[in-house]
Amino acid sequence: MTPSQTGKEKLLRMYFVLFCGIVSALAIQTDFGIEQLMGGFFIASLLLFIFYKDIMRYRPAYVKKHNMLLLLGLIVIGTLFIERTFGFLLLHLSKGLEYRFIESALYGIPVATGAMLVSLMFDFHTAITFSFLVSLLTGLWLHDAAFTIFAFVSSITAAFGGIQCKKRSSILKVGGYIIAVNIVAVMLILLFEGYLLTDKTFPSIIFAALGGINVAALVSLLLPVLEYTFKVTTDISLLELLDLNQPVMKNLMITAPGTYHHSVIVGNLAESAAEAVGANPLLARVSAYYHDIGKIKMPDYFVENQGGSASRHDKLTPHMSSMIIINHVKEGTELANQYNLPEPIVEIMQQHHGTMLVSYFYQKAKETGERSLPNEDDYKYHGPKPQTRVAALVMMADAVEAASRVLTDPTPARIASLVDRIINHIFLEGQLDECELTLKDIHEIKKRFSFVLTGIFHKRVDYPGFDFSNEDLFKEPAKTHKGKSPENNKHSPENVQAPRPS
Repeated sequence: MTPSQTGKEKLLRMYFVLFCGIVSALAIQTDFGIEQLMGGFFIASLLLFIFYKDIMRYRPAYVKKHNMLLLLGLIVIGTLFIERTFGFLLLHLSKGLEYRFIESALYGIPVATGAMLVSLMFDFHTAITFSFLVSLLTGLWLHDAAFTIFAFVSSITAAFGGIQCKKRSSILKVGGYIIAVNIVAVMLILLFEGYLLTDKTFPSIIFAALGGINVAALVSLLLPVLEYTFKVTTDISLLELLDLNQPVMKNLMITAPGTYHHSVIVGNLAESAAEAVGANPLLARVSAYYHDIGKIKMPDYFVENQGGSASRHDKLTPHMSSMIIINHVKEGTELANQYNLPEPIVEIMQQHHGTMLVSYFYQKAKETGERSLPNEDDYKYHGPKPQTRVAALVMMADAVEAASRVLTDPTPARIASLVDRIINHIFLEGQLDECELTLKDIHEIKKRFSFVLTGIFHKRVDYPGFDFSNEDLFKEPAKTHKGKSPENNKHSPENVQAPRPS
């Protein structure tokens, strides 16, 4: 991107912040005077600018993607208008029921809706700053400092709850936490104001509980709509993709069983390493499951699916073979788009080989070439290199798992040596130059990979009564003739002790 384009991007973002400031000022108006409107605009714009700078400092990727920035602005504005709508309805409900303290109805406003949505679709840090912003604007609208505290406590609870939301049913559980915290916060506020043991207590607690119910209902309703509209991938949608009954996974399991098993092991490796370096372990596992779905198109050309039969590549030139191997990335991208897989998974699928060389067929081409050396670029994947830590983890896990299959005696020392060599090779090739992994991260990744692979290739004790080196054991046992004792038939099924279950 040129400097002029960068300048235009920054200017557009500033315009968007100011636009959100104007709309937010309208949302918190009570008298609709020009002075209040101007004051609200400047205050809202200042708070939004602080929010924007915080995102630029900690999560610049959100700002670079226009859909994410637009979604964040929409949640800010939408939360304020939801508050105004519920405030209007609840106040009139309170009047209709002839409550003495009609302002207690305001505790039923679902102020934590936006914070929970941000926690689910962005991250916890952004949700904290969002909670601070919305709580201040809400208090400014109601001219009530106590409600600012109530809104902030409720929003922070929703943000914490969003971290652990892995299933859509978990939203209801978080709603229960919000109800409990809302009730405690209301009672403390009433204690501070001197209304704890009055007629105001019971309706305030009822409306506070209603606020938590409203949050759970609104988030359950809005989350799938926002996920689909803005193409956002949450942990909830990722967990749904782990279901092996997904059509593309069933197709992979049936068509390319070797690739399927390889992908599951890569998922275990990537998830374990992601936990060690602070990346998203769920995204690592899911993307590893789907990273090789392009092999569905031509499964017999990949060694893990050949089952000991003659290789299809024996009749092809090295260049043609490399084209088939490299093309599985493109085929996988097309399948991913066909099955509407999330964008982060598609990006990792495109990056999991980076610009690496298909060395086997390149060396074969060099050996069979008669006049000139083959062009190395013709035997390289098209990239790009991994842009995120998760993409790099999948790349390393894929290479390590494939290489581990050639170990004849997979002792812990040999596995650790293999992992070290494979990851060092990827590092020295420059494949990790564009992601955010540090040397400390790479050290932790090596340890996790070695630990997981050592567990996979563990030793077993001998089964008593079996000698697996004796070929006669696997032959059809001779039938016992009438009148002969079973002792004379050494391999009779009656004399073979059943193995212990694994």
